[in-house]
Amino acid sequence: MREFSDQELVRREKAENIKNLGIDPFGTRFDRTDFADDIKNKYKDVEHDEFESMDDTATVAGRIMFIRKMGKASFFSIQDKTGKIQIYISINDVGEDAYSLFKTADLGDIVGVYGKIMKTQTGEITIKCLKYTHLVKALRPLPEKFHGLTDIEERYRRRYVDLIMNEESKKVAFTRSKIIRCIQNFMDNRGFIEVETPVLTTLLTGASARPFITHHNTQDLDMYLRIALELPLKRLLVGGMEAVYEIGRVFRNEGMDPKHNPEFTLMEAYLAYSDLEGMMDLTESMFQEIAKKVFGKMTYNWCGNEINLEGPWRRISMVDAIKDITGIDFKKEMTLEEAKTLAKSHDIIVEDHFKIGHIINAFFEKYVEETLIQPTFLYGHPVEISPLTKNNHDDPRFVDRFELFIGGKEFANAYTELNDPIIQLERFEDQLKERDLGNDEANDIDMDFIEALEYGMPPAGGIGYGIDRLCMLFTESESIRDVILFPTMKERK
Repeated sequence: MREFSDQELVRREKAENIKNLGIDPFGTRFDRTDFADDIKNKYKDVEHDEFESMDDTATVAGRIMFIRKMGKASFFSIQDKTGKIQIYISINDVGEDAYSLFKTADLGDIVGVYGKIMKTQTGEITIKCLKYTHLVKALRPLPEKFHGLTDIEERYRRRYVDLIMNEESKKVAFTRSKIIRCIQNFMDNRGFIEVETPVLTTLLTGASARPFITHHNTQDLDMYLRIALELPLKRLLVGGMEAVYEIGRVFRNEGMDPKHNPEFTLMEAYLAYSDLEGMMDLTESMFQEIAKKVFGKMTYNWCGNEINLEGPWRRISMVDAIKDITGIDFKKEMTLEEAKTLAKSHDIIVEDHFKIGHIINAFFEKYVEETLIQPTFLYGHPVEISPLTKNNHDDPRFVDRFELFIGGKEFANAYTELNDPIIQLERFEDQLKERDLGNDEANDIDMDFIEALEYGMPPAGGIGYGIDRLCMLFTESESIRDVILFPTMKERK
């Protein structure tokens, strides 16, 4: 059992004293009717003297964040989910017993207040307490400082304290929910249906990633936590649902950095009878709707760049983008040996499973990706790195796929979906060959999905969005840990 600090011992003693008064130190139901920011906004333009002729009251509840205890009258502030509001409390208004109870209060305690709304001489909206209710005794003191760089790991590890002490963290948390609700409304208004698909799966499909492995005891079966949402959603297109999306957690057993977390929120959407162009239009419209409806602005400062979401957004092929920077034209026919020679001369490592398409992608990642600052649809990926995508009609070496880049980072990945079961099976088989050559992120063969395609899937466009990164952009946060309430953390030693 850990040792308690002097402050903690005093607080525990106070909790016992409250209990001896016949009051539950950890509270009962309290019927709150008002919130701090609502009160301040409603009365901000009312002059001090006008309150004398008013008798407006409010019932609020929250955590004590400031106390200035004096003789027979004191000031304190409480914080609820909307913000802080000042309270004036006097022994003449609440009585000796209630005032004595208040005098034992500490920072961090949770209390309820009923009182008359007023404004101080300094112009601060205040509640004159007429009834004071103790609700919860905080047994630990709040930290004096909790948002310096030295505390950054503890901020993420003890998010509950971060939300108490850091207004910006709380703002981001509430804003994330508004962004997701805006996305849902946007999709719903365009005829999409939100669905749920399995988290546990027996196959690795839908993305190139290393999985987390778990075990189903009843079936004595190893299973994976899903790395993507794609194939179950496309089965629903086969079933006739035609426009579906899911916002859900996916899990990839990879490293952690300011832009990646092993579990993250992904949204995938599929629209029958659409294509790559349709997904570009959908994406640009969705980002702009979030910008206008949630934030009321089109320009964002993110990771040292000023990002403008006004359209139309740039559209460029991968090979053209590489040519613009390096002068190398990968549209030209070349042998694998010629591509390897180019890679070697540019200090690009060629892995055993690499084909020409992998080398093209390696050139893009080295020379182009970080240069795409303003919103850019980068399309025309090599077929070798896109096993679920339809070939380009004019040049089958490439596929009808795009990635959205903003600030040099990927925000979305979209396809004109491959719906030919014969070609899809060949692509799956190629993935197994890559695995044999050392690609530990290659997909499995999903024969049930092949069977579904054999029933006929309509031509379709599909897209996946990283919701966490999207929230980073709109809240102007530089770390993914700032927009995930409970990010994955190293074990505390």
